Amino acid sequence: MAERRRRTVRDLRRANRSVLLRRLYFDGPLSRQDLARETGLSPASVSNVVTELIEAGLVVEAGSVESDGGRPRVLLKTAAGYGHLIGVDVGETRVVVELFDLGLTQLAKADHPLADGGRDERAVVRHVLDGLSAVVEGASVDPASVIGVGVGVPGIVEHGIVEHGADGHGATGRGPGAVVHCQTIGWDAVPLERMLREGTALPLFVDNGAAALGQAEMWFGAGRGHRSAVVALIGSGVGAAVVIDGSPYRGAAGGAGEWGHTTSRVGGARCRCGSRGCLESYVGAAALLERYRAAGGPAGTGEEAALAGLLADPSRAAAELREETAEYLGAGIADLVNLFSPEKVVIGGWAGLLIGGRMLDRIVDAAAAYALRRPFARTSVELCRLGPEAAAVGAATLPLAHLLDGGGPAA
Repeated sequence: MAERRRRTVRDLRRANRSVLLRRLYFDGPLSRQDLARETGLSPASVSNVVTELIEAGLVVEAGSVESDGGRPRVLLKTAAGYGHLIGVDVGETRVVVELFDLGLTQLAKADHPLADGGRDERAVVRHVLDGLSAVVEGASVDPASVIGVGVGVPGIVEHGIVEHGADGHGATGRGPGAVVHCQTIGWDAVPLERMLREGTALPLFVDNGAAALGQAEMWFGAGRGHRSAVVALIGSGVGAAVVIDGSPYRGAAGGAGEWGHTTSRVGGARCRCGSRGCLESYVGAAALLERYRAAGGPAGTGEEAALAGLLADPSRAAAELREETAEYLGAGIADLVNLFSPEKVVIGGWAGLLIGGRMLDRIVDAAAAYALRRPFARTSVELCRLGPEAAAVGAATLPLAHLLDGGGPAA
């Protein structure tokens, strides 16, 4: 019974640290009095926890403000220099590795193009590991200061104790780590975390890239202040993060959010996943540019330059393709509205920002035409505010979330 009581007290202290740390991180600077009023914790509990966080170096004083008739109130904030976060965006055209301080100010970046659409997982692992070394050394950072490395990947990520079958990656059996399933690039139960751990001792956090982007956009971008939203990631492929009542919805097997593989047209264009008529085969950059080249568009240019060219092309064929894309994307957004009735749909990803920046009005009009009137009237559609490289920021929020949820260093 005594051991059970000790665990309960420790868990309560950790929960209190997490509540206060989150409030300071997202809303600081705040005074101790502000923290007690806004969290409902007693002044004594706030004082004790704040003292612990200051001693750990995670919270610092940030000036003071006058109080009503009493002593000035000391303001507190999280210390941006407490440690470092690394975000890794594993895309189909490149691997981007970015180093941040705790305030998510970028300190270094490494960018490694992929020539094969990301199909060779061993090459991806090499690029990630090379990128980790490059940003840590480039910013002259002590590896011990790295709180964690977040890795955002396409496809479904399976966590926990997983089966390592006859997949060409070593012995069979069971082991810890994140395993990635992504049909579009041919990844079938790739033990990515285990492969990365063979080359780095840094703490790793692997998750779906759209889910990571969604977390960042809900914390710092267009979703901030909302409890229900869908954040769409449109790049070479298409995915989405669904947030319901403030929490991400992942489904029974962690595969929720594969919006790009919902059916937009029965018997339609062949998708890279092997099915037909998927939304991704109409609005994903890879499929869109394939159709553009078939309609006479230039070949041999990179995806981003080619998509920018399509959006600026005055030809009739390009204009028709743009109109079709806006309609398919609007219809896909209408599906999200009808299914989840979110407060907001946020369009992100490098391709989503390019397309939305040129055609957002037409996309919204198409969504309105296909959605039920009542839920659509309560939804807004807008672009991601964190920019075209937000996926790396999103990945960096994975170790940040772990730090905040745990209330900082071990309590």
